[in-house]
Amino acid sequence: MQTRIREIVASHGKMSIDLSSLSSNADLYELGLTSHASVNVMLALEDEFDIEFPDEDLKKATFASVENIEAVVSRLTGDSV
Repeated sequence: MQTRIREIVASHGKMSIDLSSLSSNADLYELGLTSHASVNVMLALEDEFDIEFPDEDLKKATFASVENIEAVVSRLTGDSV
């Protein structure tokens, strides 16, 4: 799952870094993810995993790292991390 999340962030996050070599808890916002791009990432994640982020997960912290994204997506899909 984390590989697919990294691919989605890389293609929709409009960041100029290689996500494959980053730590899973690296701060994506410090590395260039914008609020606008995080919305694109969220929409792509919803399409890819057939989920919908509930209002309580629509916050900056959810998209701050690959690790955080994976935890929320795992919870919403019923998969364990």
